Parts: sequence; C-alpha cells; structure tokens
Amino acid sequence: MKNQEVHFLGVDVGGTHLKIGLVSKEGEILEFQKEETIFYREHAEGFGPKFILELGKYFQKYPNVSHVGIGLPGLISKDRTTCLEIPAIPGLNGFNLKEGLKQAYPKHEFYLENDAAAAAIGEFYFGTDNPAPNFLFITMGTGIGSALVLDGQVFKGSRGNALEMGHMLSRGNARLETLIGRKGILSILADRIEQYPELAGTLKEEVLGSHMLVRTAKEGNEVSLKVFEEVGKILGEAIVSTVRILDVTEVYFGGGISAGLEFMLPSMKETLDIYLTPYYTKDLHLKKATLENNAGTLGAAALCFMGSGL
Repeated sequence: MKNQEVHFLGVDVGGTHLKIGLVSKEGEILEFQKEETIFYREHAEGFGPKFILELGKYFQKYPNVSHVGIGLPGLISKDRTTCLEIPAIPGLNGFNLKEGLKQAYPKHEFYLENDAAAAAIGEFYFGTDNPAPNFLFITMGTGIGSALVLDGQVFKGSRGNALEMGHMLSRGNARLETLIGRKGILSILADRIEQYPELAGTLKEEVLGSHMLVRTAKEGNEVSLKVFEEVGKILGEAIVSTVRILDVTEVYFGGGISAGLEFMLPSMKETLDIYLTPYYTKDLHLKKATLENNAGTLGAAALCFMGSGL
C-alpha cells in the first residue's frame, strides 16, 4: 500500500452489524471488517459515544485516511450532522454524530448519509453499469429504501429526507415495506404455500427465508415464482407513481431481495405497461445494481467524493 495513494473509510451502520472498509479511489475494498453492534448498544454512554470512540482504532490502523463516509439506516438532518429517526438504533435519535466526530478527530472529514442514498451514490461512482446522472435507486432487504440521484447528487427534499418509498401507502393502505419488506415477502410465501400445497414441494419442510426463496425460485419452484410475481406487481405499482412524479428513465435495484429481480421483472414490467404511457415506458430501464454485498461499504466511501473536491 503506497503512502501517496488516496484511501477512504466507508462505514455501513446497520442494526446488528457495522461494516467497515478501507476503499481506494477506484472503488476497491482493500481491507474489510465487520463488528456486532451489541457492544455499542450496551455501552454506558450510549451507541453514539461508543461509535466515536471505536472509530479511533481505525484511524490508528490507517493513519493516511482522512475522509470517512458513514451510511445510517434512517432519517438524518438536512445538513447531515444529526441522527433524527434511526429505528434500528433508537439510541442515536437526536444525536449530533458529526459534531461528536469532529470534536474527537478534528483532522478528519466526515460525510453522513442515509444508507439507501449512500448505496445509490456508490452505484453512481463505482457501479460497473455506468449509471446516468439521474436515476432512482431502490433497496430491497429488511425494509424498502430508496433514493433519487439528481445530477449526480442525492436529492434531499426540503428537510433532507426525500424519497422514502418504503413508507408509501400501497394496497389496503399498508406501507410498501410492510407488504414487500422481508417480513412481508415471507408472509406472502407462507400464504402461497398454504394456498398451493401441491406445488410447494420442499418448501413445506424448509425454514422460510429470503435466501431460500431466491434459491428455490432459481430451481424453478412454482410457489417461489408466484411469490416473486406478486412482489413484482406490488413494487411495479409503486414505481408507476414514482416514475410519474420523477420522470426518471433508469431504476436500479439493490439489497438482498434484488437477487430475485429476474423473477420479479415480468410482472413488474407488465404492471408498468398497463399504467404508464409509452412516453415513460419506451425509455425506462430496470436494472440490478452492480455492487451487491459491498453496496453499503462502497456507498459510504463514495460519500467522500461529494462536495470534497476529491
């Protein structure tokens, strides 16, 4: 590792784990570590102070790093200093993380962002598909996250937290992520197994999970395919409204559930064709994000490019 090379620290903050990567300017993860957050949660002074303290060991390990990007799973202030609503880590709510970091490490620069928006910026800078300057990014995992990249920047809205598609009202006035977040998808799967027991095959003996759903769909299980068909329809309906409002032509899908995107696309495209006019559909491209499991870490690191002049 050459001293003159520019490296960044990307920190993906999740409910159960922190993912920390040393990242090159070209988007290569040079070193990677994963920590459980339970020790941060149980710290006497709280998650925030413990996080600030523990970050110091990475600065000792990587003395040439001066720029740090941090992706957070929730709402943050428009000036990207303060955690507002972090459902997975409520101890961070109201905590001015950036101020605490700057006080502890005045020689370092810190860039905070919502995790879905960070993943979108990661795709913009490091994605192999060469995204356009304007695109919609949707993450499908425990919940449904989303972000709009507008002229190469995160669109924040008037108060800083625009594009929360997961909280759009969908069927039966349920939130989108209630319907097709991880729990919602597994609920659909359980319903379809009960509805089509003769088609379920080995699903009846397996522990229900998202990885299992993707695997069995790839194996051709008809019930698993029906689940993805339904998910595609529901997500397609949400995309119809979002595309009408934003007039974007590229939509990228990330997160663990996006591994089954190929099985959602037929019903999703059918839904889009029904409710959108040719003006929208003729140029609309639906694509799987390219960073996959590294999206959080690379996305956090990519935040260092924004407004830093690097």
